[in-house]
Amino acid sequence: MWCHRLLHLQSRLQNLLRRGVPCWAFQQPNFKSLFPLAIHWHHTASESLKCAWQQHEDHFELHYASTVMRFDYVWLRDHCRSASCYNSKTHQRSLDTASVDLCIKPKTIRLDETTLFFTWPDGHVTKYDLDWLLRNSYEGQKQKVIQPRILWNAEIYQRAQVPSVDFQSFLETNEGLKNFLQNFLLYGIAFVENVPPTQEHTEKLAERISLIRETIYGRMWYFTSDFSRGDTAYTKLALDRHTDTTYFQEPCGYNNYDRAVINTVPYDVVHRWYTAHRTLTVELRRPENEFWVKLKPGRVLFIDNWRVLHGRESFTGYRQLCGCYLTRDDVLNTARLLGLQA
Repeated sequence: MWCHRLLHLQSRLQNLLRRGVPCWAFQQPNFKSLFPLAIHWHHTASESLKCAWQQHEDHFELHYASTVMRFDYVWLRDHCRSASCYNSKTHQRSLDTASVDLCIKPKTIRLDETTLFFTWPDGHVTKYDLDWLLRNSYEGQKQKVIQPRILWNAEIYQRAQVPSVDFQSFLETNEGLKNFLQNFLLYGIAFVENVPPTQEHTEKLAERISLIRETIYGRMWYFTSDFSRGDTAYTKLALDRHTDTTYFQEPCGYNNYDRAVINTVPYDVVHRWYTAHRTLTVELRRPENEFWVKLKPGRVLFIDNWRVLHGRESFTGYRQLCGCYLTRDDVLNTARLLGLQA
């Protein structure tokens, strides 16, 4: 269509000239109105890099490593890692984010090898490594491979034959600790074997991973059957599937026993709540979703309270248990320090 319009313009121009119309009698055509704005993509010289970028009015678009990324200019200026904007030793920002013009746009952009250079209106130059942008972009995060989690039932777990980790290997080697944490992240439970059956050794085991969380039960809890404590856990009765500490400000999950009076749900929602409760309970009690473990002295079980519920059957006789709660952030940080994408 634009070729057609151009030919028509040339034809009209020739007719006017034939008629002797002076040149000042007609305006120079506005070619911007005749043709749509061309989109200019900037490509790298190296085909192996496969990088292209485009400067839009309100954002920067980057095609790199098979990923299309978009960056707001304010975000780019705020994440400058130059010495005047960022302390590389403390990993803290020196730039005052509130001082950045919300309508900021770069004056120039250029690519040198694998580094983008943005020159801002005040002359400040920011450098961005292409891989850094990929790792930290929203679209790059979506492509990032995180530590996998396996949705399992009893059959899947038993078929996987997940190995336990030996106590000494767990305490003394990073390899043993990493293997343990990998299993824990995969399934939400993991075992350590050959632990001396004392509270002190259990505490030492827990501290290898994380700070022990102080709760109303103290740092380490140690108990046997004692109904005077006013808690079903301190009896020989069965405990249905549950998670702990649901009465905390930051509860770990759902616990049927410690559920308070339902007085914050409107009348017309109450029945739906019970219907949902029934559906959940049926799923939790399906035999194929249960994995039964017989604990014995020297075997320690770690449970992710955000993923896996736990319980017990009723019992007779005498038994003693000790345990504690760990801070989730510390567990995940330990995993990350060992190279796991927790």
